[in-house]
Amino acid sequence: MNKKNIAVLAGGNSSEFFISLKSAETIANELDKERFNVFTVQIKANEWTLINDLNCGLIIHKNDFSFTNRGQKEKFDLVISAIHGTPGEDGLLQAYFDMIGIPYIGSGVLASSLTFSKFYCNTFLNNFDIVNIAKSALIRKGTEANANEIIDQLGIPCFVKPNAGGSSFGITKVKKKEDLLPAINEAFEESDEVIIEEFIEGDEIQCGIFKTKENEYVLPLVEIISQTEFFDYKAKYENLSEEIIPARISEELTKRCQNITSQLYDVLNCKGIVRMDFILKDGEYWFLEANTIPGMTAESLVPQMIRKADMTIKEVFNLLVDDVLST
Repeated sequence: MNKKNIAVLAGGNSSEFFISLKSAETIANELDKERFNVFTVQIKANEWTLINDLNCGLIIHKNDFSFTNRGQKEKFDLVISAIHGTPGEDGLLQAYFDMIGIPYIGSGVLASSLTFSKFYCNTFLNNFDIVNIAKSALIRKGTEANANEIIDQLGIPCFVKPNAGGSSFGITKVKKKEDLLPAINEAFEESDEVIIEEFIEGDEIQCGIFKTKENEYVLPLVEIISQTEFFDYKAKYENLSEEIIPARISEELTKRCQNITSQLYDVLNCKGIVRMDFILKDGEYWFLEANTIPGMTAESLVPQMIRKADMTIKEVFNLLVDDVLST
């Protein structure tokens, strides 16, 4: 049996670069080496290179996503992206691979670009009676923000976030009016658009999911207990949070969250592994965001969910690879 060549993408052009490298390392290490030749490709602006030991430094040819080793041209049968942020999570690389005809695991162009924009994703989901959506406002770089109008609309406290970003970079919980504009300016360092959301006080619950043509796999819920003001970068990556799996909620609330997650996955036309984040307030779920390329580091939530479901990352990716290549 000829082994398939699989490229695991790492890096990207956002503040999540180093987290992406760790996610890619986890995936590459867990892929079934008896079935696949695994190559890690680092993408950083226009520099696309192989970074796995045997081929480190070899240039990727962008015209057909191939590389040349000792005069031999090598192509890829499948791509797995571990790039959080742009260009991996916003649809740009998905469009490139669609154009050159290389299959990939994960959501396509439309689902990726829609879910990457928190404001537009919320606006889209408001058309469906699936889950509660917090009120929000969008501010584009170069336009003037009126603190009084924003607070009248959304109240205090509120959250200021980059509209396109992850790992809680640039997010501020604003409790005083005078802190609003500085928070907006900080968020603009991560994105050209800033979303401001009303504060929904409750428990943070997250649900992982993936589907194949044959089956649906909804993972155990995670309950987040953060030692910081909210589940920010420090809480996520510096052991300042308690992540309880399964979440300490009733079976009825668990099933409802998993059902909401499945419906959102379908409505957004997601593919591959996705993590949905919610706030549970007074028995009702409020949508936070959909992560179409969730973290896969040792500290990340989805690998914890997978293990709690008595599965391994290798098993999950075998299912996903077979599902895509059988198309």
